[in-house]
Amino acid sequence: VQLQASGGGLVQIGGSLRLSCAASGRTLTTELMGWFRQAPGKEREFVAALSLSGGQTYYANSEEGRFTISRDNAKTTLYLQMNNLKPEDTAVYYCAVDEGPIYSDYAILDEYHFWGQGTLVTVSS
Repeated sequence: VQLQASGGGLVQIGGSLRLSCAASGRTLTTELMGWFRQAPGKEREFVAALSLSGGQTYYANSEEGRFTISRDNAKTTLYLQMNNLKPEDTAVYYCAVDEGPIYSDYAILDEYHFWGQGTLVTVSS
């Protein structure tokens, strides 16, 4: 399974970006897809996740209301719409997929089995 993240770039404070994550390869039985980010010198952290069958969405507290996670109808592309971006949003953003029909903790790295290569988001004034 390959995950290709794209859509990062340089944006001003208050601007918006839409990240995409295209999945390809063998067919997965998956219930959960998510986004994480890693800022320089910091650990990778949870941003948002989406339950594919039920459509339930989960967000980190600092992103709720500004970020929206979604997917296309074919369930092969995951999106992260980011609005009102702040300097603290600067990071490499990674998409991830959890293989399996159930999940236990959407916010931890170990829940996910496949990771994209990351796309850099830089928010500046």
